[in-house]
Amino acid sequence: MARSGLAAAARVARWADAALGPGGDSATADGKATLSDATAERAARALGLTPAQVRADWDTARLAGLIEVHGDSARPGWRLRAWDRDDSAVLRGWVALCDAWSLAHPEPEEYEAAAVAEVVTAMPQVLSFLQLSAGPVPVPQLLDLLQQRVTELRTERCEVDYAPPPEASRSSDAPGPDTSGAAGARSGPEPGLRPRVPLQRPRPALAGPAADAPLEPLLDWALRALASVGALTYGDGQATLTPLGSWAVWVKLEQICVAAQSPAGNIEQGAEDMLRGCAQLRPNAARAEYRAWLAARPVGSAVTELIDAARGEDALLRGLAFEALRVVGAPAEPEVRTVLDEPTLRPYALLWLAEHDGADPEDAHEVLTREEATWLWVDTAAAVADHGEAPLLVRHLESAVQPTVPALLTEVRAVGHPRTVQVLVALAAAHPDPALAKAVRRAAFQVHRGG
Repeated sequence: MARSGLAAAARVARWADAALGPGGDSATADGKATLSDATAERAARALGLTPAQVRADWDTARLAGLIEVHGDSARPGWRLRAWDRDDSAVLRGWVALCDAWSLAHPEPEEYEAAAVAEVVTAMPQVLSFLQLSAGPVPVPQLLDLLQQRVTELRTERCEVDYAPPPEASRSSDAPGPDTSGAAGARSGPEPGLRPRVPLQRPRPALAGPAADAPLEPLLDWALRALASVGALTYGDGQATLTPLGSWAVWVKLEQICVAAQSPAGNIEQGAEDMLRGCAQLRPNAARAEYRAWLAARPVGSAVTELIDAARGEDALLRGLAFEALRVVGAPAEPEVRTVLDEPTLRPYALLWLAEHDGADPEDAHEVLTREEATWLWVDTAAAVADHGEAPLLVRHLESAVQPTVPALLTEVRAVGHPRTVQVLVALAAAHPDPALAKAVRRAAFQVHRGG
């Protein structure tokens, strides 16, 4: 269903890839990801469509991640590259389109922006109700649910009046302060605290046209928009989730549950702090933490954060960042490819891409040159020296591609890793063989002196 729903968008995306790629014409006229008239007409002639159809399919392709527009040029997204071999890429593309339903079918201009925002915020609960119903639901029932949810949203944004109450309200016959509001009123003061004035009933912050906007036409717009992306069917006064729509709701609920089960409590941290928090976890627990952290963020920004953390000076974070990117999977591929020209990240990126393309993790190192493998050995040794124990650093010798320690030292000195001296000094201090330790110290001294 997802393939058929996105087939027209994929067709336009493939045309753009062939006709507007490097060396081709510009995709846009203004650098704002909107097709120029000339390009739309050119695509319409090539595909046998009208310019309006091309524009609509182009917008769908952008929302689904099949096309990425950078300035005035377009390039295929990772989902288009994986279209024929990866069903999950197609499903992810459809979920991205479903998430953007309010952009795929914009609201009429006469609707108040604040009221539209409330409806967009409330619709996930409406969709969850449709899924639980597992069948058609009358629109009046959905409207009642929407009204309740919008009222909750307005109450959550309420303003509490801390001004002294009128004299009349202070009389012994007047009721006490209201404690049932949703703004966090308490049944009594906390120990040691005395409120200066009684709390008054919360006043909704929203006022004006948005507060009085009828929700029925907005619900009609939302249901039509969701129907346009294939999330539900809408007609005859009722709405029903499609199998794809039900699956999308389930995916979102699963993401919420995963995010709520952050085992180490790092879900609100930035990428660097999260990775540091995972450094002492066992591999399975760390992967669970990565999944929880990723579930709470848009995948694009999460991947960018992880790669930025990998660019730092801490080699341990570099390795952990790429472990987290393995949990991300295919959506991280474009960003990972962009760092292949960075010497610090290139070995990690090559291993990640090899495993992503199906190579056995034990054989993935074969994609590295001898120099890249040696650089990675030093970087990993730096992580062990900074965060591990001495015996682990000694055992790390066994993972080197060089058959002998003298050969390893020769190539380590030549590879130019900025932490070479520190690694060799730590290895010499940890190794139990005095002769080998002396040779390693000599190598460290030579590197330090520029030899």
